[in-house]
Amino acid sequence: MSSNESAWRKASYSGTQGGNCVEVAGHGGMILVRDSKDHGHVHRFTPASWREFVTAVRNRESGLDESGLLP
Repeated sequence: MSSNESAWRKASYSGTQGGNCVEVAGHGGMILVRDSKDHGHVHRFTPASWREFVTAVRNRESGLDESGLLP
């Protein structure tokens, strides 16, 4: 199964209005992340690095401002 055939889930914060949405899937022991409008670029994370990323975002340790952009 390729990353194009994986079972993608849209992020719960994406809503139904389109806009800035991300989709996540699991494949081959990796976590795949892509823009819902641009399926050509897929970022791959190990489960450990994905957990670290999610924890940092939840704890606002990502270095992003409140709008999600780098200051």
